[in-house]
Amino acid sequence: MKDEKALVVFSGGQDSTTCLFWALKNFKAVEVVTFDYGQRHALEIECAKKIAEEQNVRHHILNMELLNQLAPNALTRDDIPVEEGEKGGLPSTFVPGRNLLFLSFAGVLASQIGAKHIVTGVCETDFSGYPDCRDIFIKSLNVTLNLSMDSPFVIHTPLMWIDKAETWALADELGAFEYVREKTLTCYNGIIADGCGDCPACKLRLQGMETYLYSKETGEVL
Repeated sequence: MKDEKALVVFSGGQDSTTCLFWALKNFKAVEVVTFDYGQRHALEIECAKKIAEEQNVRHHILNMELLNQLAPNALTRDDIPVEEGEKGGLPSTFVPGRNLLFLSFAGVLASQIGAKHIVTGVCETDFSGYPDCRDIFIKSLNVTLNLSMDSPFVIHTPLMWIDKAETWALADELGAFEYVREKTLTCYNGIIADGCGDCPACKLRLQGMETYLYSKETGEVL
């Protein structure tokens, strides 16, 4: 992998930024792609732009506004509140087919720029039940991409089997803990760094960070 190119699916959030640093360590060349789907906070795209510029990686922004039309949800509509799912249901932030479309378009872009590797921050351990974050979905789509373009892509998911505390640990191992903490946007209310502290994304992020910092201070194994 050290001699090959990777394309990182990049939102400017904690997970995708950690994946960016992972890719920079593991590949000779790295580019990132961000999808503009009319998300609630345009600041997300600006944040991604800034990080890409600071890390000196080529940044592609693809217009995916059709997704906004097809799947109104709390990430694309100010009048839909951010709510966790009830009785095992999906939260209001779920966008049907989002990762299916994002990774499919990432595959097309990867073929154009000569990247054999696609990196995404999906995870089965700390997630809200999104079906398109599951390992089985990624493996299935990887086969589909390869068949559709007759090209040997590999989709990498460095965070698939780790929780948020372990994701912070990985960022620290990559020398990017403070950068990820201060520069990324995870908050559903559009507040960079530690966020609002109240939305589900901020609570998960903060809990993971506190768990990691406690383990680092006490020497306890995560």
